[in-house]
Amino acid sequence: MTIPGNVLVDIRLLIFDLDGTLIDSKTDLALSVNAMRQQMGLTPLAHDLIASYVGQGVHILVRRALGEKAGEEDIREGLDFFLEYYRLHMLDNTVIYPGVREALEELRTRQLAVLTNKSEKLSRVILEGLGIAHYFSFVYGGNSFPRKKPDPAGVHTLMQDTGASPRQTMIVGDSETDVVTGQNAGVWTCGVAYGFGAPTLVNTSPDLLLADLRDLPPLLDGKKRA
Repeated sequence: MTIPGNVLVDIRLLIFDLDGTLIDSKTDLALSVNAMRQQMGLTPLAHDLIASYVGQGVHILVRRALGEKAGEEDIREGLDFFLEYYRLHMLDNTVIYPGVREALEELRTRQLAVLTNKSEKLSRVILEGLGIAHYFSFVYGGNSFPRKKPDPAGVHTLMQDTGASPRQTMIVGDSETDVVTGQNAGVWTCGVAYGFGAPTLVNTSPDLLLADLRDLPPLLDGKKRA
């Protein structure tokens, strides 16, 4: 779908996913999951498989990584180990995707926010560690609301925070979860094809699909057509 140019130039609130959209955290997440599996006497999983489990919150990540045979006690033990290990190693290999810093710099005159299913505290630490926290007026995580994405509560809250209407709001993410979140909230959606959640975008239809985040500023400024 092509968004009319007069709509794009009216967008004032941009809500970004974190993992797979702003940051490439695939390696640190996968190493942390496999450290957890080793601790629990299990063999390692392929990094791509682990990446396919990311996006719906840490509980689901751990549950899926431990497999169908894992009981609730196993999941609690795995979750505790994973979180402790990941806190220590979450910036070992994690980097900003190419073009993200440049895009954020060009978009800085708008209201920018992060809405992720990762915990708010860890998200803030990562954004600070990678030197891009100052671009965002608001950061909400998976523990900021009673329900995680694709529930629209976070988007609704951010619109209230900023006074932006649904027509003036766009969510940007690499996965089906982000697009469905935007659709549930009645806002515009932008998928990014470079993230590790991008294969799931075939299950939905974002209003925009970009291969590079640097393509977003000229679209919103009316200098490029969708």
